[in-house]
Amino acid sequence: MKLVTVLMLTALPLYCYAGIGCDLLDDMISTTIDPDVDVTEYINNLKDFLPGEETEKAYTFMKECFLHQSEETLEKVQELEQEIYSSFWCAWY
Repeated sequence: MKLVTVLMLTALPLYCYAGIGCDLLDDMISTTIDPDVDVTEYINNLKDFLPGEETEKAYTFMKECFLHQSEETLEKVQELEQEIYSSFWCAWY
């Protein structure tokens, strides 16, 4: 789970550096972390970005992993996200 989170958040500076996708990525990460968003709603929100059934299964698994985390862990992921957004690479955007 932690590896998935690190890999997902590692891509943030690349998207921000390119100047595209920060808002979309931010919304996706927020809904991924949000424990009030269930798996069905999450997949429906991302339907346009899921190219196939395998990707949908992977995102379903990832969301289920986040739903099983404690509030403390989810807060730390949000803190990590904010640190990345305020980093040198994303500060310009």
